[in-house]
Amino acid sequence: MKGLELSRLYYRQEGVRMLDEQFPGLRSKIAAGLIGSGSECYGYDDEISQDHDFEPGFCLFLPGEDIVDDKTAFLLEKAYNKLPKTFMGYSRPRLSPVGGNRHGVFRVSEYFENRIGSRDGSISVYQWLNLPEYVLLECINGDIFEDEGNVITSIRQKLEYYPEDIRKKKIAGYLIMMNQSGQYNYERCLQRNDHGAAALCLNEFVNAAIHVTYRLNRRYTPYYKWMFTGLRQLEKLSVIAEFCEYLLNSGSSETEIDAKKEMIRNVSALIIDELQNQKLTESDSDDLEKQAENVNRRITDNNIRNMNILVGV
Repeated sequence: MKGLELSRLYYRQEGVRMLDEQFPGLRSKIAAGLIGSGSECYGYDDEISQDHDFEPGFCLFLPGEDIVDDKTAFLLEKAYNKLPKTFMGYSRPRLSPVGGNRHGVFRVSEYFENRIGSRDGSISVYQWLNLPEYVLLECINGDIFEDEGNVITSIRQKLEYYPEDIRKKKIAGYLIMMNQSGQYNYERCLQRNDHGAAALCLNEFVNAAIHVTYRLNRRYTPYYKWMFTGLRQLEKLSVIAEFCEYLLNSGSSETEIDAKKEMIRNVSALIIDELQNQKLTESDSDDLEKQAENVNRRITDNNIRNMNILVGV
């Protein structure tokens, strides 16, 4: 069973009963769901995922103290901790009432402040450019089962994806990285017989290409171990996963090196085609540095456009 479905069933059968019996009227004031860092929040979990942090559990999100006071919050934490420790054959370890848990009771303002530095989801240009992408994704992934009082949904909507100028800035920055690592430095490192540096060039190229691909799909890039899983599921350019895997996993024979050079050209061409499709460039140049400049010029905010092109990388 997928962890998100397990969480939803556990809430419906155990959480709702606990709330209705012990805290009548509270359900309309709080939100319930499952979001965060676990693979189950992305829908990526499998049998291997169940060897750690896999359990029946959910999150209860509370509004401010003016609506749900601290005494009620404390009692709710205790009640959550007393929920059945086994459900549908899965066990739930003993949890402390507060702190460090993926599941349990959270003040929604504190939850987001701890992750993105904002209590209500309003973040600055600097934060958009510098917050780790996987952290933003952890704020909007999973599912909210109930939120009658709009305790958390409106915040998640604010964070749904980058403002368009930020998206363009980040695309431009990673295009530069693709150009420098794959189109320029990879071959120069090979000419010097510096195969270690050449391998690092490929890693940089793949990482940058993956980030550009997610941005062209208007999706946050997940934590590194889920990058390829998510990449294969994207609507656009998912074929890039196959090329990138070859770049990372093939050897260093002359034939394989020639194939890698061709893969770099293929990935670059696919990305340029999509840039054109989204009207982020009109150029047919295969030089990704020039394409990055074209994308950057399409940023409407003068301050963002004039920032260093690598500021969002």
